[in-house]
Amino acid sequence: MPYVNVPNDLSKIKTKVALNLTKRQLICFGGAALIGVPAYLLLRPVIGNSMALMFMIALMLPAFMLAMYERDGLPAEKVVRNILRASFLRPGTRPYQTENFYGVLTNDKEVQRIARSKDKTAHACPKRQP
Repeated sequence: MPYVNVPNDLSKIKTKVALNLTKRQLICFGGAALIGVPAYLLLRPVIGNSMALMFMIALMLPAFMLAMYERDGLPAEKVVRNILRASFLRPGTRPYQTENFYGVLTNDKEVQRIARSKDKTAHACPKRQP
């Protein structure tokens, strides 16, 4: 009897459209071909076959990365956006600050009196009773 593994988490399975590629991959690969092939054909007579091929690869590589790269279920552009937000758009240090609601509710002089009396008792050495 044949045995087939069925994945437990079906949320990571993506629908394949054509040639075992997703719609996103087809669009990115098509865009890369639309940019890279004409660049190769136009540059081949000018700079030679090898250099035109390297230039075409350099032009097509970002589109391939957008099509194939995925981290934690996020596509490449969302990962880059999150990195840019964390590095440049948000502040580096976020100090924790609270508001003193006790000071608002009570009289400031009373709070200072209590704070002064606690300071005196905290620094004083308690005497032992025999």
